Amino acid sequence: MPISSTFIRSVVFGTALTLSCASLAQDDAGIPGTDLTYADIVDLSDGTPLVLHAEIRDQATVERERSPGLAPDYVRLYIEARTRSLISGTAPVGDALRYLVDVPLDAKGKPPRLKKREVILFARPVPGRSQQIQLVDPRAQFTYSEALETRLRPVLSALVQPDAPPRVTGIRDALAVEGTLVGESETQLFLDTENDGPVSVTIVRRPGQEPRWGVSWSEIVDQSARAPQPGTLEWYRLACALPDSLPSNANLTRDPAAQSLAAQDYDLVRNALGPCERNRG
Repeated sequence: MPISSTFIRSVVFGTALTLSCASLAQDDAGIPGTDLTYADIVDLSDGTPLVLHAEIRDQATVERERSPGLAPDYVRLYIEARTRSLISGTAPVGDALRYLVDVPLDAKGKPPRLKKREVILFARPVPGRSQQIQLVDPRAQFTYSEALETRLRPVLSALVQPDAPPRVTGIRDALAVEGTLVGESETQLFLDTENDGPVSVTIVRRPGQEPRWGVSWSEIVDQSARAPQPGTLEWYRLACALPDSLPSNANLTRDPAAQSLAAQDYDLVRNALGPCERNRG
């Protein structure tokens, strides 16, 4: 049955989309490919109520004048899909799904044909509309693959653990103290978090040894704490949130030597974490 224009209008005006301008590598069908980095996956998953595996059953083009915020060379589609599985969710979802998504036009400047394509959706329910969902951003639809689902599930599991690391929002204090031996020192960085949970980073230097650093995710400042492994939620919370350099107002001391040591140790941590690579904007 053709999708009625009246129903499309109700979806367009009844669903508030949060628009962004992400630049993604696209496959031939106009759906983003699976070149998502670990940071991309956490960005999409963190706080998202619904992650779905679905099959597209029908599509209709939304007129550009009814597509506010639409990027050039993109088209907004109204999609009808069938739920294949609920990968993660805190809200009920039915067999039938309806939503809006922005996809790039094909090489001929036409909307791509997505019918029968399997996708992964990052979405939230629409209050009062049981069969409608709203993507967490207008391009949060990705080609389904077992490989992508396998990468996704550990992230979703880590995010809902009771002891999941909190979101880091900045650096509150930095304190560097030199030891009694030449080359001996300890620097502590106390981080701000979204829920005021205690997080600290300790950098220890000993004569004749490589510097050691680690993170404590509790009120106990532990010199034996270890650095997080890349591709973990602990790593993401630091690598994707900490500034490139230590803010000058974070230092608790006015001593130039101690300030220099704190900045040096912070650089050590930042370099060890490496960049927070994203393929989405």
